[in-house]
Amino acid sequence: MKLASLISGSTDCTRHFSIKENVVREENPIPRKPNEVKFFKSLASPLVATFLVLSPICTTPVSGAQTIDIQKGATLFGQACIGCHDAGGNIIQPGSTLFTKDLQRNGVDTEEAIYRVTYYGKGRMPGFGKECMPRGQCTFGARLEDEEIKILAEFVKLQADQGWPSIETQEK
Repeated sequence: MKLASLISGSTDCTRHFSIKENVVREENPIPRKPNEVKFFKSLASPLVATFLVLSPICTTPVSGAQTIDIQKGATLFGQACIGCHDAGGNIIQPGSTLFTKDLQRNGVDTEEAIYRVTYYGKGRMPGFGKECMPRGQCTFGARLEDEEIKILAEFVKLQADQGWPSIETQEK
């Protein structure tokens, strides 16, 4: 009852009933000024909105499979790409980074386009696909399976969209 009167802003005396004593006691609530009540009421909506935005209830959970793909993508990136594209940059060709603005400018801003470039290569970047041709455009190192290139393209797109935050691989 006391809570209801505090929420409603009532300034009346509230009655508290003691079950043990069956005695009615009257207490005066803390006197409030009307401006204080208005101030707190004006904060209620922004505070609730902030809570909901930051609440884990409103975030999309990452499934176990997505976490595994991200970790596998990070591992593949570390094995095949990090030599030239550390943290999304490009030590060979500075205008061809893996940051969103450069990917858009170079027409490689979708997972499909990233997949094609990773598979077949483009310019100074070698292709890593099993069927990559011509031979001079392809890596001389180990080739990647189609599924690995797909995971790698998803990882690169996700990282680019997030501004290349650091991800630590958990190799077991």
